[in-house]
Amino acid sequence: MAIPLDIHLKIGGMIFPNMDQCDFTGPFEALARVPNSSFMTIWKDKNPVRDLAGMQLLADTTFEEAPRLDVLLVPGGHGQEALMNDETVLSFIRGQAAGARYVYSVCTGALLCGAAGLLQGKRATTHWTAMNVLPLYGAIPTDERVVIDGRFVSAGGVTSGIDGSLIVVSLLRGETVAQELQLYMAYDPKPPFNAGSPATAPESILAAVTERARGITEKRMATGRAYRSRMGGA
Repeated sequence: MAIPLDIHLKIGGMIFPNMDQCDFTGPFEALARVPNSSFMTIWKDKNPVRDLAGMQLLADTTFEEAPRLDVLLVPGGHGQEALMNDETVLSFIRGQAAGARYVYSVCTGALLCGAAGLLQGKRATTHWTAMNVLPLYGAIPTDERVVIDGRFVSAGGVTSGIDGSLIVVSLLRGETVAQELQLYMAYDPKPPFNAGSPATAPESILAAVTERARGITEKRMATGRAYRSRMGGA
């Protein structure tokens, strides 16, 4: 059921070094336009951070300044791996999740949520290269583009964050508002190639991209196994 419009919503998106900016800026397009809401860009401090391609992003709110949020957006990208044992980051995610209406992860932001202990028994998705890592955090992986399990919403790789953000908008303010925002954004994707998922990409393309991601994928698996071992898993 949509939340009444007279209730002001506080929405926050986390940024961090070497993130994938599209995991943040794609959802921002919709989430920053939710009627009667405010959107905060959040990090440990207000110094510029660079995404994995060099784009600079700037937080307007620190962890300490952040109020209790109605929605927390957790993006992914290669920089996620450096935060998997960062208790300052994990405590922030965990603390906000305790009172939020929704926690929304995009791409490998789901792994950060897993490291914060939010995925036990939850259905979730992430970037296809990291799907095999999810069970190490107690999650039930699914290859759906967007997954809703209670208060936890997850979107797959990068551009699926736009799909997920519109679904979050519909949960907050109803489908009419979400559709109005979709039209404003002219979100009517018609991909030029049918290579947007492992199920449709040519074998040679899948092999090349899988190999390109091998290094970070192996690091994510190792971190996941270490987490499972600490938690007493096999």
